[in-house]
Amino acid sequence: MLKTNKLLRLKTKRSRLVNVVREHYLRTDISCHSSLCQECKNNNTPTGLVSLSSDLTHYVVPDCEVSKLYLEIFEFPEIQGVIFFQTVKNHLQHSGSRKLLSRLKNLVKDTRQQCTFFSNEFCEGAYVPREAGESLQDWQARCTYAGVLWYYHHLHEKMPLVMVTSSEEVIERYNGRTMGVFVMSMSDYISGFYPGLTSVHELFESLSTAIAVADSNKSHKGHKECSEYLPLDVLEAGIKSGRYIKGNLNVNKHNSQTEAFIQKRDISSGQGTSESDVLIYGVANRNRAVHGDVVVVEVLPKSQWKGRSTALKLHEEDAEDSGNSSDVMMTGHVVGVLQRNWRDYVVSFAEDVVSQDQRRSAGKVVVVPWDYRIPKIRISTRQVEALRDQRYVIRIDSWEVDSMYPSGHFVRALGLIGDLETEVATLMVEHTLSAPPFTDGQLKELPSDSPTEPWVISEEEVCRRRDLRKSHLVFSIDPKGCEDVDDTLSIRQLKDGRLELGVHIADVTHFVHPGSLTDAEARSRSTSVYLADRRYDMLPEILSANLCSLISGVDRLAMSVMWVLGSNYDVIKTWYGRTIIRSSYKLFYEVAQAIADGVVPNEDLLKEIPELQGLDSSAANKGIQDIRWSVLKLMDIARYYKARRQTQGAVELDNPEVKVLLNEKKDILDLIDKQGLEIHETIEECMILANHWVAKRLVQTFPTCSLLRRHPLPRQQYFENLMQCAKAKGFTIKTSSNKLLAESLDKCEDPDDPTFNKLLRILAVQAMSSALYFSTGSVSVDEFVHYGLALDRYTHFTSPIRRYADVIVHRLLMAALGSDDQSQVLNNEELEELAQHMNDKHKVGHTAAGSVELFQTLFFNSMSEDDERLLADAVIVGLRANGLLVYIPRYCFKSAVYLKDKNGLVVTPGAGKDCVTHGPGSIVRGEFAVELHTSSGVFTFKLFNHVKVKISVATSRAHAQSLRVTLVSFQTRTGPPPGELNSGELSKANKRKEMIREIMEINRPSPVERNQMASDFTELKAEYGQTNAHVSLYNLLEHFRELSLLDT
Repeated sequence: MLKTNKLLRLKTKRSRLVNVVREHYLRTDISCHSSLCQECKNNNTPTGLVSLSSDLTHYVVPDCEVSKLYLEIFEFPEIQGVIFFQTVKNHLQHSGSRKLLSRLKNLVKDTRQQCTFFSNEFCEGAYVPREAGESLQDWQARCTYAGVLWYYHHLHEKMPLVMVTSSEEVIERYNGRTMGVFVMSMSDYISGFYPGLTSVHELFESLSTAIAVADSNKSHKGHKECSEYLPLDVLEAGIKSGRYIKGNLNVNKHNSQTEAFIQKRDISSGQGTSESDVLIYGVANRNRAVHGDVVVVEVLPKSQWKGRSTALKLHEEDAEDSGNSSDVMMTGHVVGVLQRNWRDYVVSFAEDVVSQDQRRSAGKVVVVPWDYRIPKIRISTRQVEALRDQRYVIRIDSWEVDSMYPSGHFVRALGLIGDLETEVATLMVEHTLSAPPFTDGQLKELPSDSPTEPWVISEEEVCRRRDLRKSHLVFSIDPKGCEDVDDTLSIRQLKDGRLELGVHIADVTHFVHPGSLTDAEARSRSTSVYLADRRYDMLPEILSANLCSLISGVDRLAMSVMWVLGSNYDVIKTWYGRTIIRSSYKLFYEVAQAIADGVVPNEDLLKEIPELQGLDSSAANKGIQDIRWSVLKLMDIARYYKARRQTQGAVELDNPEVKVLLNEKKDILDLIDKQGLEIHETIEECMILANHWVAKRLVQTFPTCSLLRRHPLPRQQYFENLMQCAKAKGFTIKTSSNKLLAESLDKCEDPDDPTFNKLLRILAVQAMSSALYFSTGSVSVDEFVHYGLALDRYTHFTSPIRRYADVIVHRLLMAALGSDDQSQVLNNEELEELAQHMNDKHKVGHTAAGSVELFQTLFFNSMSEDDERLLADAVIVGLRANGLLVYIPRYCFKSAVYLKDKNGLVVTPGAGKDCVTHGPGSIVRGEFAVELHTSSGVFTFKLFNHVKVKISVATSRAHAQSLRVTLVSFQTRTGPPPGELNSGELSKANKRKEMIREIMEINRPSPVERNQMASDFTELKAEYGQTNAHVSLYNLLEHFRELSLLDT
């Protein structure tokens, strides 16, 4: 080790320059991270960094400026073998590029990228000290070249090295000095080594143009459109003293030109309240901040405070009526931005740009983001003609104080506006989701399975596991068309009369190992994404639809939780471990429910159970009887555990999900409200049970580094809308605990309107906090609880094919049982960082899956103007100064109904039936009703009234198509039209608790007696059966994905 001194010239807080001498040690054992180097392999220095492949044609070293300006290009997966020097890292750190530094660190961490970090400034022979009078840029170039030279000789000249720089002087000085070491520009590098990568060349051209424009703007500073941000030290001092407020900027997507908010944080609780929101009124007060940025706000004098808008907005350009606002609230303006959270944005040309001629094709153009909350962005491009009718991705580079718009650059094109594939790609980008094809390197890590070379379980693996293939009847129950079957069940009677319940989950960790490329990809995606017409898997198809999928009739590896249950279904003993299973049946929900109900003849059931087809009638009927006994017993157990959770306060809401029915050509046939079955609740409850018991086991062994899932208590202020709506019909909602909330909702029954209780349960969702993954060492024990499920410990164990969190939990469980090496367990800090990443991906994945409006607009667009399906019953769920908010039960969506147009005319009854026109009049908004005063009389629209509406599609070039709803009749009703809802069935909701109490108290019959009941099952179910899933919180929240409350 060689000791040297490094002279630093630092500036003090008083702006005085001082010289500081620091000791600088140079070592000879710094790893090069190349698989070509046997010497560094033998040193076995733990670095956690990727080993560069020996199969590459060259290694590339970008210098400081290239790394700063063109880092995006090195993020392309095709560009591998990149070495980032410590000199580059220090440059980014000292130049204040925190976001770039974070991206660089993430790039190096990602094993898929094949790039690494080299500590050249601590490596003897790779570091050169700065000479007296030498500029920083010259020293950085000389130091980088010295490191490249050292690297080339260290590898015994086996691998060519390329140094990429933006300085022609550096190229002239160093290129050609050493055979095998090349110094070239970024343009020459990508042209010479990646001539066929069109996307790389397009991005490089876009970045180069943006850099040139930015340099030009620096010398032509104009009038300041906004205010300068305050210095960082002033912002931090102001936040500490309470003068300024820090928070994330949230722009109102329905009123993006006027309203944005930040939420003050309660330091003691870490939570905010609705009363602590600060309104940022108007674009000028936003001061160049973009939705999602972490900003610092100064509160304005009370005389300048404003209120939230109470009016619906049809067009962004509509003028705001100052009279249509609520009571004034705290209002402020942005004085600084602490963190830019810019992402990729989908944009398109505005109409005026499209109509322009070619004279501006090589200049600047303003583009309109797909997301209403993002301001227009100025880019420089030579591709105006090619991009006229396209959606494409851009990135924001800066927002100068003298500019009305932020500046950005083109990244890539997505396709033609309106094309289905383009619109789906837009959804993915806007939700920060990426699902590129799995690479050859990832697929090579996995086993193959073909008719000629089938995958088989080795004898060694069989010996390591508990074999359930002959001893247990294992089966799955899933939706039709499901390929990624990750959970199966078993239930059997033991010799001593007790029951053994088993939940068997696909053993993904057998195939996906920590640190592998497949693991890195799964970690990055964190979840499978399900859209109406497609699925983006977290794992390659060979695993998700084959080797890990627990399909029937084949041997599969599983992770199992098995309980021995007493006569009252309480747990006597629990077993966890690896197993081998062979599922006997792959059932669909509808078939399993039909078997349990006992109303479908066995002959018809056999048509839906392929595994029983071809057997003689006796064996087939015996198979159905075995399935019926198992399903009925599972239902009984599930009722017991669900009832027990409900007595502890589990909350239940409704399920408003719409299902898109497609034909084989992927054409939309219909939109239907998904109907819940009791078997849905049964499977759900078994998964909840397994997740709960696994969570308890993890915390026993790893109290400070277990991955659990918590659901924080909702903020009481967020229940105000629900309470006000219930009050409209004379009901009171109690919200101080989950138990009181559940009881209150059960009492809110209107015999004339079965939809009333359903809508209240939907409104209750809006008050709920999001469920979150967390490491147990990051929060206090009393925060582990899951509010919605009423459980003290909970995690995700049951879906490892589609959730990366479950993969981590499987590894933790095996380490806790001593089957796997505990050294692979992540520490608390690492696990919490991963948990935050998974929370982000889980949220956006569920939000994207819930974005059915794209398919709804396609469905309604295909109809003729007189199609009766465009007419629907709507329920009024909100009152505004110029209209109504309505919910349409038939199609499960909420929309605005405008009672006043932008010219100030109100809706008025027309001459014919179901005819509405516009005329002079006024609107009076009350607490529970809106009065419409017209020349034809006064019309009243009350909360929860039913009205007749017509659905249409509003087209937009820049944004997504949206659904519009207009009033077609002034007639109001207190309930749905006759025949639209089965009110008799829904009215059972308020009998739920009494039924549960009966279920818990009755003496359960033996399995033999239960089978004998099959013929009378329909009558018995009508009297004692569990209610359908329309009262299930966890079905609802599975489909309100963005809230992430369903945890099965």
